[in-house]
Amino acid sequence: MTMTSSDVTAPAELAARLIPEEELRPRSADDVIRLPSFAEKLEECGRLTGTPYCESPLDLQNALVFRRLQQLVGVALLNPLWRERLHYFGIRSAPADMSEWERIPLSDKTVQRDMFMGARAGMVVPLDRGGFEVVASGGTGDGMPLEIVYSLRELRDTYRIAGAFMGAYQLGRYLRGPAPRWLFTTLADYQMWSSGTMVGGVLSHVPGVNYIGAGPVSAPVLEHMFSYPGHKALMGITAGIALLPELGAGLSPQARASFRVAMYGSGSLPQRKRDELQAFFPNVSILSYFAATQAECVGLQLDHTSPALSAVPGLHLVEIVDEHGRAVAEGEEGELVVTRLHADETPLLRLKLGDRMIRRPALNGPGLRTERFEFAGRTADVLHINDSQYSATLAYAALRGRLRSTTGVDLDLVAHEVQFHNHREDRTLTLLAAVDDAEGTAAVVEHALGPSGTRNLFIHALPSSLSLFNDREANAAAIEQTGYGFRLVFVPRSSPQIERTTVGKTPLVRDRG
Repeated sequence: MTMTSSDVTAPAELAARLIPEEELRPRSADDVIRLPSFAEKLEECGRLTGTPYCESPLDLQNALVFRRLQQLVGVALLNPLWRERLHYFGIRSAPADMSEWERIPLSDKTVQRDMFMGARAGMVVPLDRGGFEVVASGGTGDGMPLEIVYSLRELRDTYRIAGAFMGAYQLGRYLRGPAPRWLFTTLADYQMWSSGTMVGGVLSHVPGVNYIGAGPVSAPVLEHMFSYPGHKALMGITAGIALLPELGAGLSPQARASFRVAMYGSGSLPQRKRDELQAFFPNVSILSYFAATQAECVGLQLDHTSPALSAVPGLHLVEIVDEHGRAVAEGEEGELVVTRLHADETPLLRLKLGDRMIRRPALNGPGLRTERFEFAGRTADVLHINDSQYSATLAYAALRGRLRSTTGVDLDLVAHEVQFHNHREDRTLTLLAAVDDAEGTAAVVEHALGPSGTRNLFIHALPSSLSLFNDREANAAAIEQTGYGFRLVFVPRSSPQIERTTVGKTPLVRDRG
């Protein structure tokens, strides 16, 4: 969201009419419970302007969202823990502009735990009033429990808003066949996980489709589901989507042809897996559905030919910020920060989700108008080599390019998974690649590279993966002097040497400290 001093007054006046002064700073938890929902404000905005909120001019969307942010700060200040946190950073009233909003400190998983676990001291409306749902994270990187609390009424609003958006601007384009149309998800081993409740909640509210929350499926169950007549879309974690050709080996040609949309969870899907999916399912389009524990639908890929993710207007404030918490310019990379706009009873302001994004130009009609961004990797996807930090995503891209030009082996085409292991004590950086023929691929690469080829590969690839702010601090000669050893290791598919989380995700970097 971008607000400038040149914004016209009419949008701000309409926003003030929609959220009047008496609602801006409630005085008690009882007042908060009585507040009209933000979903009602979005609908009223559409009625007053004669245009669906998603298609409203961006300056109007920005004005209403900012008015909502002012209200959320007023709500949060009712809570003693939030009040102490905000006062510490000089925030004693609603921000006057986006520059003041950006003074609000970023929250992280520790803040989320302090606010919403144990005593759940960050709730504005106490838990004992009832009407809440507790949702757990299924894939936290640090292995510690992580929960968030939602008001059920606000959760239902977000499901309806996000589901309607998916139907109108994403799936409607791809599920054009005759009814019935199907939307499956294989997420969640148990329903307390955010993936089982929140994403399922959104998918179950997509109009015009039949929803099935399947959970993990076996080959016979997938075959049974795909025997239903009609076009199909399926949403799962990245690893689950990658396995569909193998899992669906027994599907009939007709069933394969009926699969129209494969949606994978947060992150990226290797090119090898995309090629396998499209070879096996001739009509499938592959789209990203980006979600997190605090945000059931952060961004959706609307067009399979473009990697850009679109925010659902009115659902969250999505910020891409620099190291000071300020918005980056279009085309620049920054930290993904989300504020849930439907959270009167359980506010969580400016939460870092642990992802890096590139800010892209907004979609500005005709039709849909919304902010866009592109996934650039996890915040933890950093290679620490002595005092320098290298982007693992960029390092992999550079290594892949040099390996392809030198040996003819393209990791995007041959590797099922890749993972860096950084052993800082031993000063060894290893890139593991899981391939079908580990020995054969290794022999081809070793023959082409020669005895010192792997080291040269890394030393010349790493400088191009330094950040914009420290790209002069290391070159090939400097990396040579770090004392690091470099290895490229090919392992069989599903090798235990590649470490996975308990939910089957494969982190790009494993750092050994």
